[in-house]
Amino acid sequence: MAPPVLTSVVPNSGPAAGTNPVTLNGSQFTGATAVTFGSAAALSYTVTSPSTITATVPPGTGTVNVTVRTPAGLSNTVAYTYAPAPSLTTIAPSQGPTSGGTSVVLTGTGLTGATAVTFGSTPATSYTVNSATQITAVTPPGTGAVAVTATTVGGTSGPVFFYYLNAPSLVSVSPTQGPTSGGTSVVLTGAGLTGATAVTFGSTPATSYTVNSATQITAVTPPGTGSVGCTVTGPGGTSNAVIYAYVGAPTLTALSPAQGPTDAGATVTLTGTGLTTTFAVRFGTAPAAFSVLSDTTATAIAPAGPAGSVAVSVTTSGGTSNSLAYQRVAPPAI
Repeated sequence: MAPPVLTSVVPNSGPAAGTNPVTLNGSQFTGATAVTFGSAAALSYTVTSPSTITATVPPGTGTVNVTVRTPAGLSNTVAYTYAPAPSLTTIAPSQGPTSGGTSVVLTGTGLTGATAVTFGSTPATSYTVNSATQITAVTPPGTGAVAVTATTVGGTSGPVFFYYLNAPSLVSVSPTQGPTSGGTSVVLTGAGLTGATAVTFGSTPATSYTVNSATQITAVTPPGTGSVGCTVTGPGGTSNAVIYAYVGAPTLTALSPAQGPTDAGATVTLTGTGLTTTFAVRFGTAPAAFSVLSDTTATAIAPAGPAGSVAVSVTTSGGTSNSLAYQRVAPPAI
């Protein structure tokens, strides 16, 4: 009677803790009296046919020789490797949006041949084993803080934690408009603004911004035109948009009348464009009371001043207009 012949162990590696099932393939297995992994006996085994044995692997380390013994003798050896359990030490970045899609780098040991990366109970959208110490993975959708683990033939690692963050939200921007040249300081109000990484007006980044609190950001507008959506981006994603309007500078084309007395009280009609948001009318440096009638017409009460020419201008959300001359005429001497 010939001794047993062993051709393979499937799988040929497993965790150091053992207890995993394997199949031994070969011939002459009938009546097997022992199956060993190195010097340790299999925790259990069953001869399922003359060419197949199923066995439960005992604990062990490194690479060991597997043998089968029958009354006819001892088989040749086939190698079986105990794989170390993987471990994780860091994840970077450690936070991202609830929608998933964040590329993270997992660092640890024993990561070669990883068969799974999970975020809580959800598999990573995808992952790549870069080396025995590093995996790059893409986060699935999720919420809150979740344990991240890597699984190899050596077992499942201990966790590192990834934090899902909600996207910021915006309620208002104040003021809601300013000149096309930019440079306006605005206050954005909302929620989840801590850690903001970008503030944009349309597709243009803010000239600068400061996160005052979780509910407020102060930003300086860049140059732009028309109405644009203002958004805030943070680790949790990009907010909804609030509308900011770029307003062109006003123009003055006529004053009627273009002259008046040196004392206060004369009503002057100002004609031009872009006058709707007027918040100041000046005769020289002196402010005048005014009323906006339309985008092209406003009236002002000329303040008192010395005889001679004085420059009249209008200031709106879009800036300050050109100046037109108003002539103050002294009363006749008696």
